[in-house]
Amino acid sequence: MKITVLGAGAWGTALARLLHQGKHAITLWGHDREHLNDLRKTGRNERYLPGIDLSRDWKLESELSHAVQISECVVVAVPSKAFREVTSALTGFHGVVVSVTKGIEHQTGLTMCGILRANVSHNKIAALSGPTLALEVARGIPSAIVAASNDAETALMVQELFHRPAFRVYTSTDLLGVELGGALKNVIAIAAGVCDGLGFGDNSKAALLTRGMAEIRRLGVACGAQAETFTGLSGLGDLTVTCFSRLSRNRGFGERLGRGEKPADILNSVITVAEGYPTARSAFELAQKLRVTTPIIDEVHAVLYDGKNAAQALRDLTARESKAED
Repeated sequence: MKITVLGAGAWGTALARLLHQGKHAITLWGHDREHLNDLRKTGRNERYLPGIDLSRDWKLESELSHAVQISECVVVAVPSKAFREVTSALTGFHGVVVSVTKGIEHQTGLTMCGILRANVSHNKIAALSGPTLALEVARGIPSAIVAASNDAETALMVQELFHRPAFRVYTSTDLLGVELGGALKNVIAIAAGVCDGLGFGDNSKAALLTRGMAEIRRLGVACGAQAETFTGLSGLGDLTVTCFSRLSRNRGFGERLGRGEKPADILNSVITVAEGYPTARSAFELAQKLRVTTPIIDEVHAVLYDGKNAAQALRDLTARESKAED
């Protein structure tokens, strides 16, 4: 199949490499021509995937209309803040559109596939989400993920496209639940990183993950997702790897917060996106709108957007009134 991957970052490049190994014809689109020229010259994406050799027979394209011109499937791997703008250019495309971006749009509360339904509703739409760190996938380390679509046949099609011996793909028809699990876990991962930055131990992080999952499930169900989805790969699985891995951007972002750095300073010093930062605002507002109790999300939002001290935020969490476990 002719497949175009939109986004030449770590995840887009890793998935392009995976799809090429599956004998698909790959076009990789990126907005930065200089970056694409580096990929063309070196056969590597050292900025995002250091040490990983890439195929020389990919088509590298900086013009989006040219990139999707003869494509049968488009994989969208751009940051959530650019997702609406980029996908609005796909109105002339007809085929399968797969989102691999994890986020919730501010103000609308839409997931990325919600944006796709608004922009390109005439296409088959799916999401690919799970505990898959880009560098490990690029290295061929065994991983598992979920292909989700409201249409079971589309989910199966995406499963077949991506499935490889070291990349096991499951299917789900709970598209909303799969997307919300992938987006909301990034907020909890920032809190987990704060624990690391403050020098807390594994007991603290295990408690945080467990209560964080309760919040994710509570908010997800209120949005219309299925509760059981959040115990799967796109929920608990993704939450676990993102909160514990040293490769996790969101955990690393939180660790720097825990060490006393300011959000703006961290954002200005990195080249990769910590999606938990914009998602914290979207999740907080969504929870307020639906009247769902989300104390961890609330405290992360306060640290990121209200200037609250990270250590004080965690103290306030543990000082909450005792209750029965839910």
